[in-house]
Amino acid sequence: MCWSAEADLVAGVVVSGLGLACLAAVRRAGQLPLAALPLVLGIHQLIEAAVWLGAEGRIGPDAAQWARTAWAVIALPLLPALVAVGVQRAVRSSEGRRLRAALAVVGVAVAVPLALVVAGHPVAAEEHGHTLTYAVGIPYAPVLLSGYLLATVGSLLLSGDRRLRLLGLLTAGGAALSALLWRLAFASTWCALAALVSVVLLQWVRHDGHPEAPVLDARPAPERTEPSGPNRPD
Repeated sequence: MCWSAEADLVAGVVVSGLGLACLAAVRRAGQLPLAALPLVLGIHQLIEAAVWLGAEGRIGPDAAQWARTAWAVIALPLLPALVAVGVQRAVRSSEGRRLRAALAVVGVAVAVPLALVVAGHPVAAEEHGHTLTYAVGIPYAPVLLSGYLLATVGSLLLSGDRRLRLLGLLTAGGAALSALLWRLAFASTWCALAALVSVVLLQWVRHDGHPEAPVLDARPAPERTEPSGPNRPD
């Protein structure tokens, strides 16, 4: 989220553009779930621009409710499943494969009850200083939040891939900063975090999608010897 509808709109366009660049750089099917994440984040910001308009009374109540529900669908059930499954599909190393598979199961397991909550409860949103406060009514919130963080940040940190681990560190630090600023009602930095995540993922896709350069043979070529004796050409 950003601090206004206009800021969310601009950030959404920029992040969506990075998302399209990520998808265009994909070189293998296993990259697709994570490569789609920036586009999902960009669309999420564009949807939140409509949420801001609804909170300010600039669009009708039906459109505002649709925007709030769409925002919650992406933020709650979609992201933990997409990130955890995306890491499991993206990393080709056999080391840690069972752990990645287990975290993918956690992501899906967290997504199911969150999807049921969003489907069964209207999503509310109101202005909180220069941020938005959402209310869905999630039961067992501490348990689901722990699973959510394990499926998203945890799967990136435990991926075994250097760039994905960096992405996990940036996500954890950025999320903590955004939560602090949100509590102070100062301004949300989630839009900046989404842009940073998208840039890192674009670099990951471009690096991971190209085969390694062949190793050059540095040995000298064998010397050519001239024939001698009666068989030597005149």
